[in-house]
Amino acid sequence: MINLTCVSEAWRIFNRSRYVKKQGVKKYKGNADAICKQIVKDCWNGRYFQVSSGHFCQFYMRDFGWCIDSLLKLGYKKEVHKTLAYALSVYSKKELKTTITPNGKTVDVFAYAPDTLAYLIRSLRVSEAHDLVLKHRDFLIKEIDKFHKLVIDEKTGLVRIDRHFSSMKDESKRKSSCYDNIMAAMLSNELNKLKLYNPLKKYDFKKIIKHMFWTGNYFTDDLRGNKEIVTGDSNIIPFWTGVFTDKAMLKKAVEQIQLNNLDEPFPLKYTDKKHKHHKMLFIEKFVPNYEGNAVWMHMGGLYVQLVKQIDPKKAVEYKRKYKEIIEKYHNFLEVFDSNGKPFKSRFYYADEGMLWASNYLTL
Repeated sequence: MINLTCVSEAWRIFNRSRYVKKQGVKKYKGNADAICKQIVKDCWNGRYFQVSSGHFCQFYMRDFGWCIDSLLKLGYKKEVHKTLAYALSVYSKKELKTTITPNGKTVDVFAYAPDTLAYLIRSLRVSEAHDLVLKHRDFLIKEIDKFHKLVIDEKTGLVRIDRHFSSMKDESKRKSSCYDNIMAAMLSNELNKLKLYNPLKKYDFKKIIKHMFWTGNYFTDDLRGNKEIVTGDSNIIPFWTGVFTDKAMLKKAVEQIQLNNLDEPFPLKYTDKKHKHHKMLFIEKFVPNYEGNAVWMHMGGLYVQLVKQIDPKKAVEYKRKYKEIIEKYHNFLEVFDSNGKPFKSRFYYADEGMLWASNYLTL
């Protein structure tokens, strides 16, 4: 059945793309730091932090979860708390989903996303929003039970392979992806830290994930059997979430990312090229290679945070590249093609003014 909210959002995004192709993106003044500071400020709309000041003016739990640490470091504690209070007020009256649209509707992008609850719980913990945990405790417990029943295979302790879940690569058809399994592990860890009800604690996610996904040099993408392809999200999220902390493993994963040129011309790509092995949803026809070997700025910031731990000089080099890109376009754009040009298709043009700019500011 067609989701009318999704259709409405897609139409709004398409219209913005038509406008930008003719008029160009907004040009901020100043150097990279000044540009990014203005963007973060523009993403605060008084109620919540938007994903962008462009067409992704919704609240995305996933993207907010990637930026919350940086937002807190930048002094936005009050705004972070207000964002979480707003999100929970909407979710608790409706349903926990990936996105809250500008008019207050909740919607998942194609399917249930396991990372929504995981990032929500982590965000409540890192922001010390104990009042919100207490206020919405019953709602959170209901969603935790839903996650357990919907996502986890009781026999294996892995994310179920018999259904499609939406995640970091919304358009990709994956079977029990490494990313989704890491979300289950992170959720369990965060529930323990918050001392919340945790039906997941009986699973040793770290042991299971290492056995099923770690090749000895990198994490594989999902459980479909092809272990030769190195992907960006599968090799940064296990470490960025803190599920895996072994520096030797991190160093090997980063080496594989670099050997496969996922950090070229700047970080970071999902894959080095389009693989037949990767099955995509129908929407990919409208935005070809959007989640193939395009260069994504959301992953890039998280990746450089990790590289900084093992190779500070390389992290400085990456940040210098970002500085050049930000100052070239006078904006912080969403995604670039494999050659480093702003991503575009017949129906789409890369978004602008991304909240992810906060992660650049804290590098």
